[in-house]
Amino acid sequence: MKAGKIRETVLYARNLDEVERFYSDILGLEVYSRKEGAFVFFRVGDGMLLIFNPDYTRRNESVPPHGCDGQGHVAFDTAGYSIGEWVRYLRSKGIEIEKTVEWKGGRSIYFRDPAGNSVEIIEPGIWNLK
Repeated sequence: MKAGKIRETVLYARNLDEVERFYSDILGLEVYSRKEGAFVFFRVGDGMLLIFNPDYTRRNESVPPHGCDGQGHVAFDTAGYSIGEWVRYLRSKGIEIEKTVEWKGGRSIYFRDPAGNSVEIIEPGIWNLK
């Protein structure tokens, strides 16, 4: 047997209002579901980005407890825009580009969400996933 594609990616943040605004307003993601103080879920293509308050997930009894403190990481594709366009757009929104990296197959940029999670935008040639 072999697992299929990743359907959920999870990050953690205590200030869900702040991260909801960031992922909605800056990255243009659609909110799928939200529970005050617990989580905000976003649809991303054919998958989901789940952002949980770790304090909630550690005491939630409907699924096994989980949660972490500290910085996570998520990477998004360029959605047809160039890395240069992303850099200009993010800077216009006051988002600092932490690093630009030249990889085999393309470039990527790194920046932070309000919870300190590392967010990456990658060109389609990276990982040969065109």
